[in-house]
Amino acid sequence: MERARPAQDEQTHRTEQWSTVKRLQWPSWMPIDPYILLLLGTVGLAALFPASGTAADVASGATTAAIAFLFFLYGARLSTREAVEGLKHWRLHGTVLVCTFVVFPLLGLAARGLEPALLTHDLYTGLLFLTLVPSTIQSSIAFTSIARGNVPAAICAGSFSSLAGIVLTPLLAAALLGNSGGGFSPDALVRIVLQLLVPFVAGQLLRPWIGAFITRHKKVLGHVDRGSILLVVYTAFSEGMVQGIWHRVSAVQLAGLLVVEALLLGVMLLLTWYGAKALRFGREDRIAIQFAGSKKSLASGLPMAGVLFGAHASLAVLPLMLFHQMQLMVCAVIAKRRARDPEATGPAGPDQPSGTGGTTGTGGSSGTRGPAGAGGTAGSARSRVSPVATSRIAVGTGTRSG
Repeated sequence: MERARPAQDEQTHRTEQWSTVKRLQWPSWMPIDPYILLLLGTVGLAALFPASGTAADVASGATTAAIAFLFFLYGARLSTREAVEGLKHWRLHGTVLVCTFVVFPLLGLAARGLEPALLTHDLYTGLLFLTLVPSTIQSSIAFTSIARGNVPAAICAGSFSSLAGIVLTPLLAAALLGNSGGGFSPDALVRIVLQLLVPFVAGQLLRPWIGAFITRHKKVLGHVDRGSILLVVYTAFSEGMVQGIWHRVSAVQLAGLLVVEALLLGVMLLLTWYGAKALRFGREDRIAIQFAGSKKSLASGLPMAGVLFGAHASLAVLPLMLFHQMQLMVCAVIAKRRARDPEATGPAGPDQPSGTGGTTGTGGSSGTRGPAGAGGTAGSARSRVSPVATSRIAVGTGTRSG
């Protein structure tokens, strides 16, 4: 025993050192998602070293293949059984779909009055496209869990939104954007079908055979997801640099875009919360509706923009990138405040010991209170997730991406 103690002490010391290194990797107080920094770094790389000529053709071909593979993985990961189970709570899912694909686009159309006084035509087109993309999944789940809402409902609502967006987003873009995208045309619908819908359906059909493999390697494939999105961003912004599109946007116009997006997010957060209350949803369901109905998916929107806008995608995706980071920071604060809401059931606060109750909300109810230690969906262990940790989930893997 005496001889083993120094080795044990040394192992403990190494573990503490490694824990310290991991804590130093990304400060918990840093309000910016590290993946957003990668996206911004990719934009900077495209600004300094844009792909042109043969390199641009290679990058464009690689982007096309990466997007198709990305949506193939989305289809292979989506559990059909979970989606069918979620249909039990159709009122909640219908409310989220209306917020995502009706209310959001109407607000986008209302913002047309800000052009050209506050927004350029290109920025407004990007803002309108932002209102057409589906909701997030992983960040909606994380925020709903922290706020002690109906997590199963958030999972299903986000999944339905992503699935519907593959069809509804290009259709809405065709109806509302027309040729205003500077490169968008009815032919884009054909590209959407071949590049997004066909790979997605193929993934669903092959899921019984490859689903287990994808689940086992979800971490590695998650890097493929993120790498594909970075490639889309690099290609889009490279084309924008070659065409000199950035000379048409000033710092004042970018500041105006941020103000407009802040108002858009604020209006949607209020509408989803008080609108769900007017529809007599329970507290747990209102939380799921607010977080699933007020956000937009960067992971789904960027590949779609690359297909729809082509060479004009650089400014089209800029509003979405800014809105994505804004929604993460704002919703992280709201979720933590909801967890301390006097109406909240379960633990009194996020600092309670884990396993002290929570919400076990089912797909068809407003959340059933579970007994202490019952492993509820919004247990206090999840409530201790920091805003930065939550924001990392937002651009996660598979259909549950942000």
